[in-house]
Amino acid sequence: MTDPDGSVPEDEVVEPAEDTPPADAPAAPEPPTLEEQLAERTLDLQRLQAEYVNYKRRVDRDRELVRAQGEVAVLQSLLTVLDDISRAADHGELEGGFKAVADALQQAVAKHRLEAFGIKGEAFDPSLHEAVFHAGESAEVDTTSVDSVMRTGYRVGDRVLRPATVGVVDPAAAVPSGTEPATEPSDQSSDE
Repeated sequence: MTDPDGSVPEDEVVEPAEDTPPADAPAAPEPPTLEEQLAERTLDLQRLQAEYVNYKRRVDRDRELVRAQGEVAVLQSLLTVLDDISRAADHGELEGGFKAVADALQQAVAKHRLEAFGIKGEAFDPSLHEAVFHAGESAEVDTTSVDSVMRTGYRVGDRVLRPATVGVVDPAAAVPSGTEPATEPSDQSSDE
């Protein structure tokens, strides 16, 4: 209690206010200095900038991937048209204005790195060719090779859009010189 004049009587004990720390309590941490605050903000800014750079790279990579996928989809849809043009050229029906259009289309797809493969005499590669029949053996080839092409294959860079459908021929089996074919032993009867 306090007296009417605001003084505390001498016989009462005064307790410290709740917001003042006790004398033996550790001191409150000091606020960071300006240099520490600047260093912390600089680190935050560097982290944010690194996140932005990574985000930008990821977006650019994804954009390029989507563009390439769209390009491949368009090129795949043109494969049947290219097949028809090739068949027309094989039958001598590619002339006049239609030849000019066909040449322009071939140049346009070549700009997008579309290349045809699968010609007679090419070495057979199961990752590029789809063999549908075996045409036997030939002394004219050293390795298994393409003998006939039913459908041309196409690729863009390393990506195969469509394998070539082919018939294959193996190299002829060589008989080593100086050796004669083995003969079967004859049955000899003996008189006993």
